Amino acid sequence: MEILQLIYDEIIGFLGISQAWEILNTGNYSALKTYDGMVALIRPILPLLLLLEFTLGLIYKKPQIKVYKVNFLIYIFNRFIGRFIAIAMVVWIIGWLQPFALFQTKMTWYWFVYGYIVWEFGHFLYHYWGHKVRLFWCLHSTHHAPEDMNLTVTHAHFFLEAPYADAIRTTVCILLGVSPTMLFIIMFIDGTYGSFIHVGENILKDGRLGFLNKFILTPSHHRVHHAKNPLYMDTNFCNLLNIWDKVFGTYQEEVKEVKVEYGITREMDSGNFFDVYFGEIVALVKDVIKAPGIKNKILYIFMPPGWSHTGDHQTAKIARNNFLGKEFKTSKLRFHS
Repeated sequence: MEILQLIYDEIIGFLGISQAWEILNTGNYSALKTYDGMVALIRPILPLLLLLEFTLGLIYKKPQIKVYKVNFLIYIFNRFIGRFIAIAMVVWIIGWLQPFALFQTKMTWYWFVYGYIVWEFGHFLYHYWGHKVRLFWCLHSTHHAPEDMNLTVTHAHFFLEAPYADAIRTTVCILLGVSPTMLFIIMFIDGTYGSFIHVGENILKDGRLGFLNKFILTPSHHRVHHAKNPLYMDTNFCNLLNIWDKVFGTYQEEVKEVKVEYGITREMDSGNFFDVYFGEIVALVKDVIKAPGIKNKILYIFMPPGWSHTGDHQTAKIARNNFLGKEFKTSKLRFHS
């Protein structure tokens, strides 16, 4: 019976309906006017969309079973391994660094806008380094391994990535004066939207969201980010506000003539949990072992993926520059970067 109760609790927890169910049972609808009440209403939306997306996949005969299977295994694995690490990291950093904050924000709309821009800067840094530092790519590559896009991809993460990401984002926010209360509100909004932008074509065929595509980061932008096409590689690192991608030159719109191809460039079995979860770590260890000298071994750890001590580099930057150079000579396509 304990096992059944555990399974039941996990299902309810995944669907995020426990708080909403409690409100319905008690009839205390005034709770919906509070922050916790709003969270209780919003949280179940994405899990329910995931179920709808999977159902539509079965109807359209595009269920992406391989992706769903591996991402489900990753979700279960991470639940047991890294359940509380990320939140503990956030709380510890807040307590440690808040005394060193330059100033302290208040809960006003203009400070909230400031806080969100600061959060996006922290998110950009974590995400950029996750693609440009081989060690961090080992943590982040699990998220890019799926060869299709759907809402389960938001659960495909190496268990140490959340602590690493939250350490950077929280440090930036706290030192630049974002109050802990505001930080947790921003984290909820950004986490919810960050899950939504993984929505697949079974639910949202065109991910551009109309005119919003010009002002915020949409599912279309994030599909570009998950692509292994040379044009799209290492672009669109932000989550909601694309301000920092435009500032640092990593912004890229989806181009109709360049169909998104999901996944990573390393040859892998995307239906194999161990290859998806540990494959990049294994590849890095092999490169470090084979590398001549201590310097090269260290460089393999911290240089971008594709770097080689032989000078035959195959990094995303080189691949993208080569593609752009060839296409500008042979095509009239307009590439926004």
